[in-house]
Parts: sequence; structure tokens; C-alpha cells
Amino acid sequence: MPTFSGILGVALASGVNLYATVLTLGLGIRYGWISGLPPELSVLGHPVILAIAGVLYAAEFVADKVPFFTPFWDAIHTFIRPLGAALLAAQAGSHLDPVARTAAVLLSGSIALATHSTKMGARLAAHTVPEPMTHSLISIGEDVGVVSLLVLAWSHPLIAIPVLLAVFVAAGFLLRLFYRTVTGMPRWIRSRFAGRANRGEEFR
Repeated sequence: MPTFSGILGVALASGVNLYATVLTLGLGIRYGWISGLPPELSVLGHPVILAIAGVLYAAEFVADKVPFFTPFWDAIHTFIRPLGAALLAAQAGSHLDPVARTAAVLLSGSIALATHSTKMGARLAAHTVPEPMTHSLISIGEDVGVVSLLVLAWSHPLIAIPVLLAVFVAAGFLLRLFYRTVTGMPRWIRSRFAGRANRGEEFR
């Protein structure tokens, strides 16, 4: 049960911010402020891993605050986040039998891809309000959510499992909503440009 909860939490969190996930787990292992973490993840507490994760997290922290750069950053991480989630699941479930471990790896990558896609959809939808403060608040909220999910998943697995499953289901509904929003964005952009063109003609 703790392993299932932890791997599910890692998969969901990695799809949102892989580097925050690695950094949170590494610091939790190194300083013992997250209970229940398996010894198989102890490598994440190594100073080299923590330093790399910290630098990459700082880069993502800055990238997430730049409205029109964020989609490019997320597009690059379409492959990185699911792969990272799968590798973390393989490490965390290394004590499981081969069938369970393989299933955990495959499911973790798929769940991370789903949450990553939801994040991308949310960020693209947020571009209808191209105001830096909005993107900053969304980014900070994502980071707080990542840390909270990981602490809950490993420290209180019985409570975490229904919460994590609810988050996953909600992400699926949101992904559908964001897909409709994103597919409608070209029409919104054309209307904005048409409105500006009309105002320009009026001034003439």
C-alpha cells in the first residue's frame, strides 16, 4: 500500500514538475522530514543529485513565470517528465516482483504524461490572460501542490490513495476542458487581431 501510494504520488507530481519532485524526495531523504520513503530512493539524497535537481528546478521556476516561453519549456518536457516518472517508479519499486515493477513503470509514465498534458493545457488556457502575475501564481500553486502530494503520498498512504485518485480523475476532466479551450484559441486570437484592426481603421 505505501509503495502504491508513493509511486502514484511521484507519477502525478513528476508530470507537473519533475525537478521539484526529485528535489523534494532528495531533501526528504537527506534530512528525514518525509516519513515512509523507501531506502531504494536514497540516491536522490546524494549532494550531486540534489545540486543538479536544484539548478534545474531554479531554471523551471524562472521559465514558468515567463508567459510566452512556458509552452516551449513544457513542450521540451513532454518526453522528460514521463521518462523521469518511470525511472523514479522503477527505483522506488525495485523490491517488487518483476511483473509489478514493470506495471508500475508503465503506469507511472502514462500518469505523468496525463498530468503533464493537463498542465500544458492549463498554461495555454492561461495565455488568454497574458499577465505575468497570473502565471506566477499558477506556478507557485503547482510547486506547493507537488510538495504536498509527495508528503501525503509517502507519510499517509491510506489517506493519500483516494486523494491521489481524485486528483487523477480531476486531471482527466480538466484535460478535456483545456483541449476545448486550446482548440478555440486560434479563433480567439483572430478575433483579437480583427478587433485591433477595426479600432485602427476607426482612428484613421
